[in-house]
Amino acid sequence: MRTRWFYKIQRIGIDTLIHLFLIAVSASCILPLGWMVSSSLKTQETVFADMSFLPRELHFANYILAWQEGGFGRYFLNSIVYTVSAVIGIVVVASLAAYAFSRLRFPGRKILFVMFVAAMMIPLPGSFVALYVLLNKLHLRNTALGYILCMISVGLSMSIFLLKTFFDKLPRELEDAARIDGASKLGIWWHVAMPLARPVLAVVVVFNALNVWNEYVLALIIFDSKALMPLQRALMVFRGEYLTNYPLLMAGLTITALPIILLYLLMQKYIVKGVTAQATFG
Repeated sequence: MRTRWFYKIQRIGIDTLIHLFLIAVSASCILPLGWMVSSSLKTQETVFADMSFLPRELHFANYILAWQEGGFGRYFLNSIVYTVSAVIGIVVVASLAAYAFSRLRFPGRKILFVMFVAAMMIPLPGSFVALYVLLNKLHLRNTALGYILCMISVGLSMSIFLLKTFFDKLPRELEDAARIDGASKLGIWWHVAMPLARPVLAVVVVFNALNVWNEYVLALIIFDSKALMPLQRALMVFRGEYLTNYPLLMAGLTITALPIILLYLLMQKYIVKGVTAQATFG
């Protein structure tokens, strides 16, 4: 009896420590966001003088000023076009490639897959020179198409790895049944594999959307025209050489972060299913 109570108390203590750790991690993520929103509602004079989490006076006009002064309309539209186009391209190409690696047998299959996986170890700045030269040769530098193709290339490695791992564990009986009904390989991919892969596809969509939406350095190298720059270009307007307008900058950051937060909230249940999908089919 004493041993059973000892293990029960020990288990409660471990669960408490785990929950405290998760609370601390959650607070470290949520508090900076809260401070960002709080600062966006203050004035330049009170942003550091007033350390209260909820300002005494709420200046919602900062969002209007940030949108107007930063030219958010044009850059916001650019980021939406780049993100949607790149994510659609990644989902189509990565799912086809992953399904081919998982189900088809062709020469060099394992070597090609290893090359895709190895590409994840190369940081994006390490490929800047090669991408710049390639786009220049193809006359795609300073074009939206060139930037979108670059972002598709960046997101393929991780997406193919995740989707292939999922397709490897799909029951082959489902494909055999579809093949008996006369479905082609593309038909099986579209009607069988893709619907079952929706949880993993949600993970791919969210991670790649976050990557494309927040990218700025590659755009700075590829684009000469400011009119083609993504949303992060608007944030640089509020960063002066000697003075930074922090309330407007925080308002701009809030505007920039809001679409990705909404996307995550909409896709949250699918992301959880995607994390547990390996155990479901394992």
